[in-house]
Amino acid sequence: MSRIKTVFSALKVNHKKALIPYITAGDPHPNHTVNLMHTLVKTGADMIELGVPFSDPMADGPVIQRASERALMHKVGLKKVLSMVAEFRQKDDKTPIILMGYANPVEAMGAEKFTQLAKESGVDGVITVDYPPEECKEFISQLQANDMDSIFLLSPTSDSARVDLIVNQASGFLYYVSLKGVTGSANLDIEEVKSRVAEIRLKTDLPIGVGFGVKDSDTAKNVAAFADAVVVGSRMVQAIEHSNDDNLVANVSQLMIELRAAIDA
Repeated sequence: MSRIKTVFSALKVNHKKALIPYITAGDPHPNHTVNLMHTLVKTGADMIELGVPFSDPMADGPVIQRASERALMHKVGLKKVLSMVAEFRQKDDKTPIILMGYANPVEAMGAEKFTQLAKESGVDGVITVDYPPEECKEFISQLQANDMDSIFLLSPTSDSARVDLIVNQASGFLYYVSLKGVTGSANLDIEEVKSRVAEIRLKTDLPIGVGFGVKDSDTAKNVAAFADAVVVGSRMVQAIEHSNDDNLVANVSQLMIELRAAIDA
C-alpha cells in the first residue's frame, strides 16, 4: 500500500482529516528546506506538498510566484528538489511527499528519467498542473510503474465529462481547486465548495483534498468538515516570506499548530 493511501486509511479510522502544507523547495534558501519539511511533520503535517520552482508558474498567485523567484535565485531546479526529498527520507520514511510543479522541468529532464529519479528519491505523488489528462497517459503509466500516484486538479469549472475523465486516471487523492483563479486569490464560498465536493464524491472513492483558498484556521476548520484533506499553500509561504533566519521555524510551527488544532476541532 502506498504511503498516501496508508495515511488516508489511518486518518479515516481515527475520524481525522489530513493537513497538507505546501512549501516551495529552496525558499527562502536551499539550506532551510529539509529542516522545514521535518518541522512541518513535527507540528502536524500528514503529507507535504513540495513545490518545484518554475519561472512561469501559471496557477500560482504572487505569493508563491515570489517563492519560486527566491528559489531560482539559488539555482534550485528539479534535480536539487529530488535531492532534498532524498535527504528528508534519511530521517523520515513514512510521511508522503507530493511534488507539485509544471510540465517543462519534467520534459526537460525526460519523463522516464524523472519518474525513476523521483521514485529513488522517495517521492509518493506528483501534481503536474499543465499536463492535461488527455495528453499524459504515458506519463501516468510511468508513475504507476514506479508506484507513484498521479494527482489531478479539479476546479469549479470542471464539467461532468471532465470529472469523469480525471477520476478514471487519478490515484492517491483528488485535489479540488476551491476557487476560480490562482492560489490565494479570493475568499471561499464554503457552501459552494461543499456542494461541488459532494458531487465529485458520487463519481469516485478517492479522498478529496481542498486547497488554493485556505487562508486561516477558520477556513481550514470549515473545509475539514466535508473534505478529506486541507491543503494550505499561500498562507504557509507567507509565513516563510515574512520570517528571518532567527524566527523562521518558530513562525512556521505556530501556523501549523493553529491549523492542526482547527482541523482536528
